[in-house]
Amino acid sequence: MNIAYSPCPNDTFVFHALVHGLIPNTPKFHVTYADIDQTNYWAANREGPEIMKVSYAALPWVLDDYRLLPCGGALGRGCGPLVLQKEKEGRPEDVTGKVVAVPSDRSTAYLLFRLWVAKHVPDGVGEIRIMPFHEIMPAVEKGEVDAGLVIHEARFTYPEYGLHLIEDLGEWWEKDTGHPIPLGAIIARRDLHHEEIAKWIRASVEYAWKHPEASRDYVMEHAQEMSPNVAQSHIELYVNEYTANLGEEGYKAIEVLLGRAKDEGIVPHFDLEKLR
Repeated sequence: MNIAYSPCPNDTFVFHALVHGLIPNTPKFHVTYADIDQTNYWAANREGPEIMKVSYAALPWVLDDYRLLPCGGALGRGCGPLVLQKEKEGRPEDVTGKVVAVPSDRSTAYLLFRLWVAKHVPDGVGEIRIMPFHEIMPAVEKGEVDAGLVIHEARFTYPEYGLHLIEDLGEWWEKDTGHPIPLGAIIARRDLHHEEIAKWIRASVEYAWKHPEASRDYVMEHAQEMSPNVAQSHIELYVNEYTANLGEEGYKAIEVLLGRAKDEGIVPHFDLEKLR
């Protein structure tokens, strides 16, 4: 069976036991390591492996062909994207009519940004420009764009570029809804046995928690020059109770995010019932 997920520590930690034959009565897995932006489009184009990690924001494009699994993914708190600018600590109206760089147009970060703009920037931004996430802060610093939407480790490094916070979208989302942020989802083709696959993945998560040392070499092999401490922090941030089981709270967070995005016309119309 074929599976695709990122080389990030949270994914390699979660799937180590499954793809190394440590979960009984499972098939042999062939792994493709791919960034989530790549898997988002594979799924939308009916390409790629039978099982994939994609952004929750991509689900409206793929639910006719893939089913959301209730485990293996990532929802979190305190890990949201930031809106930054160069001049000063900002306010929402600072992006009115401005050029804002974003790392993707099919990501949770993008959905949160668009929902925040719809609620707090009534006259809208001037232009949304997509660029690789590692190029966004330098572009804001150089004045090539007015503001930037940043993710990942940029939460901690943006002061090095002389940038200032306009909004922490994760903090805004949690205050506005009370829900965690839906980040990465695990999907499987609809013609597969989903309950069995979910059982395997949940067993892999539980194995990882019970034997954290077992996956250490595998995690660090793919950790893209992270130190062990940074890799461990990454795991602790993104592998949590929702990874083992979305539960009612997890599903509700997803439904609120995608329901709002559908109502704003940010994603195509889809049947919310297909999320469960």
